[in-house]
Amino acid sequence: MDAQVANHCSIKSAAKTSITQDAAECGIANTAKKKPRSRRGRRGKRRRGKKANEPPPFLPPELKLVNPTQYRFEHLATQLKWRLQEGRGEAVYQIGVEDNGLLVGLIEEDMKASLKTLRRMAEKVGADITLLREREVDCDRARRKIAEVLVRKVPDDQQFLDLRVAVLGNVDSGKSTLLGVLTQGELDNGRGRARLNLFRHLHEIQTGRTSSISFEILGFNSKGEVVNYSDSRTAEEICESSSKMITFIDLAGHYKYLKTTIFGLTSYCPDFAMLVVGANTGIAGTTREHLGLAMALKVPIFIVVSKVDLCGKSTVEKTVRQLERVLKQPGCNKVPMVVSNPDDAVTAAQQFAQSSSVTPIFTLSSVSGESLDLLKVFFNILPPLSNSKEQEELMQQLTEFQVDEIYSVPDVGTVVGGTLYSGVCREGDRLVVGPTDDGRFLRLKVCSIHRNRSGCRVLRAGQAATLALGNFDRSLLRKGMVMVSPKMNPTICWQFEAAIVLLFHAKTFRSGFQVTVHVGNVRQTATVECLLGKEELRTGERAVVCFRFLKHPEYLRVGAKLLFRVGVTKGIGHVTHLLPSTQNHMPDQNRNQNHS
Repeated sequence: MDAQVANHCSIKSAAKTSITQDAAECGIANTAKKKPRSRRGRRGKRRRGKKANEPPPFLPPELKLVNPTQYRFEHLATQLKWRLQEGRGEAVYQIGVEDNGLLVGLIEEDMKASLKTLRRMAEKVGADITLLREREVDCDRARRKIAEVLVRKVPDDQQFLDLRVAVLGNVDSGKSTLLGVLTQGELDNGRGRARLNLFRHLHEIQTGRTSSISFEILGFNSKGEVVNYSDSRTAEEICESSSKMITFIDLAGHYKYLKTTIFGLTSYCPDFAMLVVGANTGIAGTTREHLGLAMALKVPIFIVVSKVDLCGKSTVEKTVRQLERVLKQPGCNKVPMVVSNPDDAVTAAQQFAQSSSVTPIFTLSSVSGESLDLLKVFFNILPPLSNSKEQEELMQQLTEFQVDEIYSVPDVGTVVGGTLYSGVCREGDRLVVGPTDDGRFLRLKVCSIHRNRSGCRVLRAGQAATLALGNFDRSLLRKGMVMVSPKMNPTICWQFEAAIVLLFHAKTFRSGFQVTVHVGNVRQTATVECLLGKEELRTGERAVVCFRFLKHPEYLRVGAKLLFRVGVTKGIGHVTHLLPSTQNHMPDQNRNQNHS
């Protein structure tokens, strides 16, 4: 048990804070002294025992916040504010743990005083604290405890932390039902009642199978409580009271809708992927394919084994063992971690964001509600992959919005949905959209912005939203276009080169072959013009390939991830070089002057 506690509480995440202060400032004496070592002795020890992952040097003995002076308190509050900015509104404090991971612990009085000080610090910077877990540490002198505390910023001006989770899995594995239970707070009746609100088409309700991409949101307040389950559940109210938002992207499981699933993975830029596996069926149908897609696109993935109420314990264990074997195979090289209690959920969330090889596995039921709380704890603590500095760098770039959906809304006009890849977009901004079928970019104006179904004045890099374009002609738009700043001087390309790996092909892959290419929100058939330095490719081989689009030119970025497929043929890679058209495709003022 002590080893398990030590393993759980020595984890260091990106937003995790270790505050150390000398004993005089804490009000507790420190009697430990170190003997000085000679230079020769230090050099000898370095030669003998230096390791790549050596823990940090010994720092003051205990993390405690007992009766700090006013000056020290102001310093700690400033440090907390900076940590919240780095963690995009979240930080995790460990109390009673040294910087090298040693579990020292605090006595009961010191622990209460430390939590009180931390609460005062949080109030000063406009945040709340939540005690994640508390454990006792064996000590000869007295009973000591360690604690892990989540500090989260109170939402202001819609600046909540938003994480996108793509939901994958075979058909009939319970994906939509699980999302309905998570977001509505009511258990399913065993016949799919919870999933009805997620479907967008009549044939989906009749068959019970998702064929399109739908979105659901799960909000957490600054105290870590789910806000969806209050009396009023409108999206606007959920957004207003949430400090953290989980946006679920419900994707199709049936094989004939695989291109829609791939589009959702490549276009909507999910932070994480949740693979749902039915306990009664195990790994079947498109489960392996979805797992391979997420890994090819480098999307961190965790697994949920659903429908455990339909099976005996031995069947559930058999499915989990089957998943563990697949995850440990050379092609995956994952470390499965079965989550069975709240401690495991906290540890899984922290390790999952820290290491791409860790794969948490949850076993739950949407009918009985078994272990659903563990999944909620996981989502509540799950930190973002990018820090504030990376987002700031993207915001400094010119505006680039990817068009994923197009609508016509009465009394509003043309509306486009998608993700802002870089820059900042505001109401009233004038952008250019393209390329059209003949390779032009047209001027337009952003009339209004909606994010998570509520009005928003400013859209920042990495956020998804819908933009109203007024009376802009919808027939001029299509999925795969981009809306960019006119200062970018966008260019188009018919041909591009990509470094690829052929994952599978029945025979040989050569020039003249036609495949469906997915690059971000771009999805189009392309012809293999040539293989540089080779005449043909077989399964597992690499090459630089020149592709040419068949229907119309596209806007691409060098370095963008690429996935191509046709039938059973599959390959992945990245764009290495663009071959733009020789014509100048500047925004056409005459064609679309009425829209600006």
